Amino acid sequence: MVMGATHAMSGAAVGLVIADRLPIEWGGPTSTAETFTFAAVCAGAALIPDLDTTQSTVSRSFGPFSKLLARAIDSISLGFYTITKGGKDGKRRGGHRTFTHTALFAAGLGAGVTALVMHFGKPAIMGVLFFAMGLALRGLAGEFAKKKGWLVVSLLAAAFAALTWQWYPTDAGSLGLGVAVALGCVTHCLGDAITKEGVPFLAPFIPWRREHWWELRLPSFLSIRAGGKFEKIVLGPALTLAVVALGVWAVDGAPEAIYDAFVPAGVQM
Repeated sequence: MVMGATHAMSGAAVGLVIADRLPIEWGGPTSTAETFTFAAVCAGAALIPDLDTTQSTVSRSFGPFSKLLARAIDSISLGFYTITKGGKDGKRRGGHRTFTHTALFAAGLGAGVTALVMHFGKPAIMGVLFFAMGLALRGLAGEFAKKKGWLVVSLLAAAFAALTWQWYPTDAGSLGLGVAVALGCVTHCLGDAITKEGVPFLAPFIPWRREHWWELRLPSFLSIRAGGKFEKIVLGPALTLAVVALGVWAVDGAPEAIYDAFVPAGVQM
């Protein structure tokens, strides 16, 4: 699978792009602070699919609590795979890269978050922010998080969530967080789809040659090796630069200021 930092960075990049285009009636951000919150949730959610195994880095985000959650998700995923597998799908001993790596899971989780926020309001928003930002910290600051431990990550996530509470409007569209979560999960799956391992994104409802859990992947000459040189030397830095550029562009007034700085006065475009 693609490394956690790459997943989180790609989630942040996609979040920044979509936030600018998401309609307000769908919970689209109306300020710079909301845009960054949307992108942060998307970055954290881009790590959620790997909570289906205790071997993943992200399963250590909240110490024993996320480890316990990972075990539960692993068991649920394996059970779902066993029930829905086709005649040519093999037996599995674990649920990693099954249910949580599908479009069904992304849509279901996004809808669940939306319903949760609509029913419980701001307390649910803070819970979603805490969880997503904890995962984002674990992914984006891997070495720092590893050295400082899960308690520091949890405290920082709580602090970010509390700060966000101050600027997040009570009447903000509840659908926005659900979209960010679903978008993050889809981004994760698309990231895994460019690797040689692939991902069962369309499972289990679109079978292929009696396989319900066939892997969606690029042709071998285009796919990359997860954790390989291309990801570390090219893809990771490129995503980092993209996130920085998109983040600057997302600041209110930044596009106009950049335009004025580089386009001579009086020139019509």
